[in-house]
Amino acid sequence: MALSYIRSLRSMNIPKELIQMGGCRTFAVGSKSKKGGKGGAAADASKASTIIKEVKASAVVGANILKDGANPKILQDSEYSGWLWHLLDKRPALSELRRKDIESLPYEDLKRFVKLDNQARIKENNSIRAKN
Repeated sequence: MALSYIRSLRSMNIPKELIQMGGCRTFAVGSKSKKGGKGGAAADASKASTIIKEVKASAVVGANILKDGANPKILQDSEYSGWLWHLLDKRPALSELRRKDIESLPYEDLKRFVKLDNQARIKENNSIRAKN
């Protein structure tokens, strides 16, 4: 809502003094970089990028949740648990599970079927109650 308010103000030709008195906060736009400056900034930027690449290759940046802790190191694939590699596997939808024989389903799929069927039944009951 605030963005639409700002957009409507920008479309009108209102002096900035009136907008600031109205309590609308404006943000400064970054100025264009000056040409002809010293060349030291470019060298510092390349050094910083190589350091960042080295840090990203050896640690998980941003995964630290402790105030005085360090970012955890990236381990070899063999050092992680086996269940980790199955987190992104596709799981069957409720319609697929309904087509299969319930007695032949593996335990994990049976649990998923019960959960999804329960959710569908609750949603249906809620929609029926909402209509009344």
